[in-house]
Formats: sequence, structure tokens, C-alpha cells
Amino acid sequence: MEVQGTPTAGAWGEWNPTEDSARPLRGKHRVLKQRGGLARSSTVLGVGVIAAVGAGGIATAQDRPQVAISVPSIPDLLGGGDHSAAAAAHAESVSVPRQADGQQDVRTQGHPDAGEALRHRILQQAESQQDAAEAQAKAEAERVAREGAAQEARGQKEAADKEAEAVRVAAEKAAAEKAAADEAAKQSETKGAADTGSGGGSSSVKSSGGWSLPTSSYTLTSHYGDAGSMWSSGHHTGLDFAAPTGTPVKAVGGGTVVSAGWSGAYGYRIVLRLADGTEVWYCHLSSMSVTSGSVGAGETIGRVGATGNVTGAHLHLEVRKGGSTVDPLSWLTARGLDV
Repeated sequence: MEVQGTPTAGAWGEWNPTEDSARPLRGKHRVLKQRGGLARSSTVLGVGVIAAVGAGGIATAQDRPQVAISVPSIPDLLGGGDHSAAAAAHAESVSVPRQADGQQDVRTQGHPDAGEALRHRILQQAESQQDAAEAQAKAEAERVAREGAAQEARGQKEAADKEAEAVRVAAEKAAAEKAAADEAAKQSETKGAADTGSGGGSSSVKSSGGWSLPTSSYTLTSHYGDAGSMWSSGHHTGLDFAAPTGTPVKAVGGGTVVSAGWSGAYGYRIVLRLADGTEVWYCHLSSMSVTSGSVGAGETIGRVGATGNVTGAHLHLEVRKGGSTVDPLSWLTARGLDV
């Protein structure tokens, strides 16, 4: 309902109240309690302002030119593609909306070398990671090499220690054997002298007409021609005089020592050649007193031992005529020796 006398200046005109327009109404009327009047007025005013601003904004947006935005391509970022095209794309200007005074503010976004700088950063990071990986691999290889060298050194030291221990044990064993041989030789010589002085039995050194038994204090164990797997020829080619290690070994007759030294399965061996060409072999000796030159019957040329292929200390005596073996027992007996 329009109040009479109230000026209407339009929807958005200004109204200034006067005394006439502000005097109270006459008559009966109810005064309605205003509910949220200020809120309603604020809401109406706010909607109006938004409408006005929105309309102005739409008009302004329509009048302004479209914005051109350039984005570098993925190949340019990764280092591929045409670098000149990427530089041109980065150099392109980007237009921004006009300012309030209507002038257009044109700015350039970024620099022509931004993509190239990004590519360089990516490449530098990749190179740094590769350098770090190579350094780690090199350090690991050096560590493995050091461990291998240390292990090899330990192995060499252990081998040297074992070899030194073996040499020490062998030296101790040789010294013990030598001491035992010397003691046995002394006892044998003493006993042999006693047997000879008392006209002892066959175990003493005997001589007859320039011939002598090869040793003393012996026991015959294996005879010529005995068969068995112990001998390479299938049968025994000599006569075994079992005696303690170190027992003196004598020349059975006058002759010349033509050979003395190691002879494989025979161990240490002395070859005595007699005047008629017969060879007498003394085998498995522990030591050799004469290695060359002439000797007489009964002269000590070595000592009983257990070298070579043996099962115990003994003297293996072989007699060879014309390169063939003969029975040593028969040969000694034929020369008047009581074996």
C-alpha cells in the first residue's frame, strides 16, 4: 500500500523525508512490530549490489580480449624437440585483464631459457645420482678386493705355518732316528766284538778267505724267490737280513763302490762291484759311509735302515752276475760263509 504524499523518485531514487511526509497517520491502525527489518533491508541491498556488480563484471569481461597462454611441451623439458620452437613459445607474451583505467597491462611470463634451465637441472640431478651410484660401486669393489687380498694373505700364512710345522716335525723325527741309529750301532758293535771274541754263532760278522758276511746280529726273514705282492717282479730277488736300524753293513769282498744314493723302492742303495764283475747291492740303508772308491772285505760301507718300500728295518742284499740276479744265500755259502 502506497502512503499518500510520499514522493516516488524511482526504484533507486533518493528520498529525503520532510515534516509533511513524516507526520503520523490519523485513524485507527495497528502498528506492526517490525521483524528483522534491518536484515531484510540489508539482504535486499546486498542482492542489488551483487546484481549491479555482476552486470558490470560481465560487461567488463566481454570487452576484454582473450588470454593466450603457452605451455612448453614435454620433449622440450626433457631435452628433445626443436629448441628454437621452445624458445619462441617461452618468449610469447601473455595478456592480462585491463586495469581499472581501461588500459591493457601486457606482461611477459617467464624467461626464454626457463625450459632449458629445467632440462639442465634434470640432467644435473641424473648425473649426480649416476656419480653417486658409480662411487658406491667403486667403493664396494675396493672393499671386496681388500677382503679378497686379506683372505689370500691369511691362506698363504696358514700354508706357510703348516709347511714350517711339517719341516719341524720331519727334523725332529730325523734327529730321533739318528740318535736311535747311533745308539743301536754302538750296541751292535759292542755285541759283535763280544761275539767275535768268544767264537759266537752265525749272527756275528764272519770272514773266510777274504770274504765277509754283510752284517751282524741279524735274522733272515725273506729268501730269494719268495712269491708275494710286496715285490714288483712277483718274487723276491734278494736275501733280507733283519737287524736294528744303524747296524753296520760290511763289504762282502774287496771291490769298488760304483754307485751310492737314493734308488726309489730300494731306498738308499750302495752298489759294490767285485773283481770278477759281480755286483752286490746293499739296499734300504739308513746311511752310507762310503759312496765311491775301493773297499776291502769286512769294511763298513753303510748302516741298516728302513728307507724305500719296506715294512721294517733290514738289509736287502742282491747278488747280480751279468745283469741277472742269483740266490745270495747260495752265493755266500759257496764262498765258505756260514749264513
